[in-house]
Amino acid sequence: MPSVADRLAAARRRLEAAGLSSSDAAIDAEVLVRHILGWDRADLIVLQRDPEPPDFPARLDALIARRTAREPVAQIIGSREFWGLEFEVTADVLIPRPETELIIEETLAFADAHSCREVVDVGTGSGCLAVTIAHALPGVRVTAVDASAAALEVARRNAARHGVDNRVTFHHGDVLEGLSGRVDLIVSNPPYVPEADAALMQEDVVRYEPYMALFGGRTGFEVLERLFEQAAERLAPGGHLIVEFGFGQAEQVTALAEGAGWRVVRVREDLQSIPRTIVLNRTPDA
Repeated sequence: MPSVADRLAAARRRLEAAGLSSSDAAIDAEVLVRHILGWDRADLIVLQRDPEPPDFPARLDALIARRTAREPVAQIIGSREFWGLEFEVTADVLIPRPETELIIEETLAFADAHSCREVVDVGTGSGCLAVTIAHALPGVRVTAVDASAAALEVARRNAARHGVDNRVTFHHGDVLEGLSGRVDLIVSNPPYVPEADAALMQEDVVRYEPYMALFGGRTGFEVLERLFEQAAERLAPGGHLIVEFGFGQAEQVTALAEGAGWRVVRVREDLQSIPRTIVLNRTPDA
């Protein structure tokens, strides 16, 4: 009888034949195998030479078929880790990505140096930012905003999953419209891809992740420009606005922010030294 390791190797070869890189094929095959078996990596190392369970080949075959069709692994298994927490993922939300954790780093730094009791997350999607902030900062209340009612339902479930649903409020709307009062911090991973770039994007992303969470209009900056305009009236004195942006957009985003009256506190780079996050405020001494 074939072992789990035999079936894993076959799955890896099948993904490579479908066009995935050898490294991606190895990672994806392992994740799918561990998902089916309920194993962590230590279990896989110790038990992979064991005979495969009777129903294992058919279940793995079905998941590998979905991956060869370029469905993202996070959607296949229904979750993705973000900041050490597991988040439900569906086709209604953007899959959380490591570079977005820069916003969490900046949020925690802000909370260390400023009074931070009220936060708004614009374009919450899965709720990864809103839920993580509430989880990391027990004294904070977060308003999670999204234009997609379906995304908000996913975010609600993730808030309940991590026990912060009593401190996260959900608002269905565009950017900050319909909200009143001032908050200490606004964070956002808005749609920022220009519509013309759709033809250049990976099939995994453009076919399976929600269009409205990816594309920011013709320029890519339509949502961002509304955020820069509306956030000024929603921030308390000394408050900050922390926003993610796309590859190669740092100069344009900086110019748009400064043109809207914002001061750049700093721009953060991801692990590949690519500028990805901008921290803004309204006054030089804030």
